[in-house]
Amino acid sequence: MQQDLPSEKVRLNIQISSELKSKLFQVSALQGKKVSVLVRESIEEKIKQTEKRMFEQEMKQAYLDLAQENLEISKDFEHIDAENL
Repeated sequence: MQQDLPSEKVRLNIQISSELKSKLFQVSALQGKKVSVLVRESIEEKIKQTEKRMFEQEMKQAYLDLAQENLEISKDFEHIDAENL
């Protein structure tokens, strides 16, 4: 997994609805965090969730591919198993 390394901070301008802005400021006040910190943490969390979901999908596909390959290999030996009966 990726470690949290110090990195250069950059400014990012986004547009959000006034309703979302109000909610953001409310949550910021409730948690005692700066809005920028809350936004950064939310973005980091969303990216981690997305990366995890993508990894899980890749692993699922790899297992399915391996299962299919195992079935194909076992079919190659069906006639040999029948000879031993």
